Amino acid sequence: MSGDYWELAVHAPDEVAEALTNFLWELGALGVVEEQVAGGAPTLRAFFPGHSEASTLAARVSTYADGLRALGFAAPDAPTVAPLADANWGEAWRAHFRPLPIGTRLLVVPPWESAREPGRLTVIIEPARAFGTGHHGTTAGCLIQLEKIVAPETPSSAMDLGTGSGILAIAAVRLGVARVLAVDEDPDAVRAAEANAALNGVAERITCRVSDAAAVVSEPAPLVLANLLSAAHLRLAPSYRRHVAVNGRLVLGGLLDAEAATVEAELGRHGFVGDDVTSIEGWTTLVLRRAG
Repeated sequence: MSGDYWELAVHAPDEVAEALTNFLWELGALGVVEEQVAGGAPTLRAFFPGHSEASTLAARVSTYADGLRALGFAAPDAPTVAPLADANWGEAWRAHFRPLPIGTRLLVVPPWESAREPGRLTVIIEPARAFGTGHHGTTAGCLIQLEKIVAPETPSSAMDLGTGSGILAIAAVRLGVARVLAVDEDPDAVRAAEANAALNGVAERITCRVSDAAAVVSEPAPLVLANLLSAAHLRLAPSYRRHVAVNGRLVLGGLLDAEAATVEAELGRHGFVGDDVTSIEGWTTLVLRRAG
């Protein structure tokens, strides 16, 4: 199957569809499409490269479903995994992505769309390469908070940890941040971020680096963006104190609403205080300030 794709399909109740979508990205999906039929649960269609093991993908999703059930959520159905032709993948993907306004100043578009809106800054993202298109509540929440932070006073620099597609780094530059360090431990994600930065004409202002967020060596930044899962935020709490300048802001995405209080409390033990919060479709974005 090395030259083709797998399609993993799973019916998911509304209350867990967003969480499961995020998990499919974390498993390495090249794309996830949600299809809604009137009166029925959403069907998630996730596309994986042919070198993935179909049985492993199904088992990981089933285990994740068991975890959701243990937390009291309605569990998704058992997934199915089947081969998918290359042409079908491309058609399904392009049909799903349309220009997406976010906040009051941003418009996220795929490269094949020419749509523009007066008064909005265009962020071009190739959606099939890495996590971060703006369609997921975690990314949208981070973009909305980023826009709010830069409105009164634009930080001179920023750091984007777990950059994925590079959407947060690119949006920060489009909003006026002079330079951004974009970090991801996945080399494919870094290549995607570099490609998207070039599409937007901002490659010279974004430095992309392959690294674990805890191992990054850089000057503290007045703004740090991290759209990761809650377990990663808890692990990185001591590192965040090193990465964020005194009185700087830390934007944390990827949190289920029920997880936000735990993460905020842990960051509080490392010198951060709550500054703002956004919740979109069950996902919380926290803005914390590093105390002096």
